[in-house]
Amino acid sequence: MDVRTFFLSYYFPSLEFLVELIVITVLLFHTLNRRNHFLLRSLLSAALLIALSFVGAWMLVGIGDTALGKSLTFFILFAGLSLVTAIPFHESYKTLLFFSSVAYAVQNLIYKSYLFLWVGMEAFSWLNSLSVDLYWNIYRIASYLFFIASAIALWFLTLRRISTKLESRKINDRMFFITFVTLLSTIVLCSIDDVYFARLSVERIYHFEDPSLYILRENGNFFSVLCCVVVLILSEKSIETNELKQEVEYLQHTISQSKMQYEISKDTIERINVKCHDIKYKLGALAAKNNLNEESVKELRDSVRIYDSRLETGNEMLNVLLWEKALYCEQNEITMTAMVDGESLDYMEPGDLYCLFGNMIDNALEAVKGIGEKSRRVVKLVAKKKGAMFLIQEDNYFDGELTFSDGLPLTTKRDNLYHGFGTRSLRLIARKYGGELSCYIENGVFHLNIILPLSQQDK
Repeated sequence: MDVRTFFLSYYFPSLEFLVELIVITVLLFHTLNRRNHFLLRSLLSAALLIALSFVGAWMLVGIGDTALGKSLTFFILFAGLSLVTAIPFHESYKTLLFFSSVAYAVQNLIYKSYLFLWVGMEAFSWLNSLSVDLYWNIYRIASYLFFIASAIALWFLTLRRISTKLESRKINDRMFFITFVTLLSTIVLCSIDDVYFARLSVERIYHFEDPSLYILRENGNFFSVLCCVVVLILSEKSIETNELKQEVEYLQHTISQSKMQYEISKDTIERINVKCHDIKYKLGALAAKNNLNEESVKELRDSVRIYDSRLETGNEMLNVLLWEKALYCEQNEITMTAMVDGESLDYMEPGDLYCLFGNMIDNALEAVKGIGEKSRRVVKLVAKKKGAMFLIQEDNYFDGELTFSDGLPLTTKRDNLYHGFGTRSLRLIARKYGGELSCYIENGVFHLNIILPLSQQDK
């Protein structure tokens, strides 16, 4: 075999395959943790991949252009890509293999989609008038343009979500296994498809004399596209499942912490109330002895009144929580009004109840605390029965802008792994009890509404 044949028939196809994989890899891997000297490491990885493409080409020459040869070649190129990415990126090999699998699925999806269109044009004889050189020039240029357009479209449709959602780098093992097996099956089937249909073609690699072969070829292309779509769906599903699991774990941790906070707050409040009663008694005794004038006594009593007041909701846990938040409001010049029928919520687990109202009020207080006008530092909370349902409405002024996703506001803080979880936890708790949450901004006021079905005994 001469050098020209080797490069045109074996090396360039392997190199094109790797270049397309690298492009998709760059799109996917940009969120992963980078090692020191990232640029130099990336150049080293690229050099190793170019060398690997030579190995793949020589392997195909040695084994022959067979289904086994193509399968092994593509598998080695794919495995090599997932290995060399460990040089510039500081991630587990499982994570790199997962992202490499997605990259291969995207590359094969684009390639097979292009073949589906090209074979369709062959079937309708739209390319018969082209000379051999013009035919292959159009094929190559069109394939490059199709790849670029498809890669951009897939980035906005799914790749962006896959690359940015995997915050914890944890991957669902079952989904990963299914994804990887599906991908390996696609490599083998595509290799068989390409080799045997190439042998059945005449004049050109995608041209057949028997019309039924076009149907079989298109069925193979469509099946490959379908497999790659399944891989992408499973990949995104794996990430979403992991994300939901992480949220549930964090919610359980938050509820557990809420129970501990409630016990601490309850004990603190009881101690403060005892002290307040002692102080008021002693003030009265001093005033009776004429050791203090009435104005001084009134001033001291007003100072301790906030610590001796209790909002009765019918639920001890909510009493403690609202008292604690009232102290915070007093210290930060925030006006909070609360009308809460806590007795109707006795069916909820204490930790859920404390977490629900605690997160809701904390979010509102954080929003109004930074408002310059004291008259707008207002939080309004209403929780009451309405027929067979229980309604919770929280309103507060809000300065700035919020971006909503899936009906919930996104955090404005840089650390979005746990910040911004408050509203999501509210919805998880509401849904746990068969309810639903909605929120929106109107005329500079943030509105949050929760509707819960009451337990049978409270209806």
